[in-house]
Amino acid sequence: MKPSPYELPTIPKGVWALGFVSLLMDVSSELIHALLPVYLVVVLGSSMLAVGVLEGVAEATAAITKVFSGVFSDRMAKRKTLVLTGYGLAALTKPVFALATTVSWLVGARFVDRIGKGIRGAPRDALIADLSPESIRGASFGLRQSLDTVGAFLGPCLAVVLMWWTADDIPLVFWFASIPAVLAVCLLFFGVQEPERPQSVLNHERLFSRGQLQQLGAKFWWLTAVAAVFTLARFSEAFLILKTQAAGLTLTLIPLVLVVMNVAYALAAYPAGVLSDRGDRTWLLVAGLILLIAADATLAFTSGLVGAALGVILWGLHMGFTQGIIAALIADLVPARLRGTGFGVLNMLTGFALLVASVFAGLLWDLGGYRLTFLSGGVLATLALVGMLVLRGKLTAPLGSD
Repeated sequence: MKPSPYELPTIPKGVWALGFVSLLMDVSSELIHALLPVYLVVVLGSSMLAVGVLEGVAEATAAITKVFSGVFSDRMAKRKTLVLTGYGLAALTKPVFALATTVSWLVGARFVDRIGKGIRGAPRDALIADLSPESIRGASFGLRQSLDTVGAFLGPCLAVVLMWWTADDIPLVFWFASIPAVLAVCLLFFGVQEPERPQSVLNHERLFSRGQLQQLGAKFWWLTAVAAVFTLARFSEAFLILKTQAAGLTLTLIPLVLVVMNVAYALAAYPAGVLSDRGDRTWLLVAGLILLIAADATLAFTSGLVGAALGVILWGLHMGFTQGIIAALIADLVPARLRGTGFGVLNMLTGFALLVASVFAGLLWDLGGYRLTFLSGGVLATLALVGMLVLRGKLTAPLGSD
């Protein structure tokens, strides 16, 4: 039953708590991420290709871990254990960024941090689906995504203040990232109460059996294929930072790039989720792809700060119209006992796509500058849009028509 268009959904307390956990951890992570690309290129002298490889490998690591943590969460009476492990591991890595003096140390810290993200990602999404009635699932994922994104712009805001206060001492700024990370782990431990999952809904089948993967359903695999192509067009936000630096933004203000992007992201994610509960989720994905194409075109064909800012805003809006919607669609399409597996498989395949996208974005930048990078992203986004329009009928067909 669709909720009334005049009534705001009542989100479960556990979803709110998970949202604020995401907010705090994103403050921590984005405080580092806002400065890491510039630290690698300007301070340590890395190439654009090295930035692409680092970002791609980091996200691929998270993706590989997600598929296994998702599968194991389907077998556990409590998904929270894996979620807590992932957030705890990420919190432990934060001081390493401040202590690192070489690229290899930063690669190691980023690698372990992303393992933590991988461990928590699929079980957390499955837990949100478990806690949320179907009629408000889009709103629940949208709320979690919005709160996560609020943290993603508060982190860079804090980075700007700390860069000014410390006279651009980036390692010293990195030390402050440990504080919100510890708070996130404490809130998760004390604030999220997960209901016991009965034995009847636990998955006891052999890992990754052919029958189990078939049970995910044809619609799930179609959606995953579209999401993978879409992710090839959506490389790391590190290249947004480098684009604005090339347009003339000063080092102290560099973190504002992620602030602007994530404000747009946060403002779009929850309303998009609510709209998806009251209509057709797939049209919102189409709108998100159109926004990505517009962002790539703007970033490719403008050279000043105003054009770069507009491109960053469009990039954030496209994220708001896609990330929570894809998660809600997965929750709709996959059987409840295989939700962790479904989210894990999706994240693994899109993570590999992000690895390829980020490496090639860095390589294209080294070969032909930012224009070649963003034009290539626009072409891939257009292909994903065509695929989405072609496959939309399969995704909107009745659930029993696989």
